Amino acid sequence: MNHKDLEVWKKSMDLVESIYQMTNDFPDSEKFGLTNQIRRAVVSIPSNIAEGSGRKSDKELIQFIHIAIGSLAEVETQYLISLRLKYVVRNEIIENELIVLNKLLIGFKNYLLKK
Repeated sequence: MNHKDLEVWKKSMDLVESIYQMTNDFPDSEKFGLTNQIRRAVVSIPSNIAEGSGRKSDKELIQFIHIAIGSLAEVETQYLISLRLKYVVRNEIIENELIVLNKLLIGFKNYLLKK
């Protein structure tokens, strides 16, 4: 299975782009703090999907999907921190991407478990 054909991977790449654009406006004082943290977490999502897809078993892929789900929760938390610190205003596009990606990751995991 090629990860680039997976809808879950494509949507995670969209979220990477959105988060990078959002963090461009963070204060310079956050360059090595929240900016770096949220960017690393969001990049981890498609990276883990890709790495898991390259493994030889569904069991291994499921483990990488679990890691991606954890990274997504981290991104959501850091987005909410950014809101509370008033670094950003509420972004419905990002909020929708978070919801959709969570559903896709869980659905993909459940599909793999039932195979």
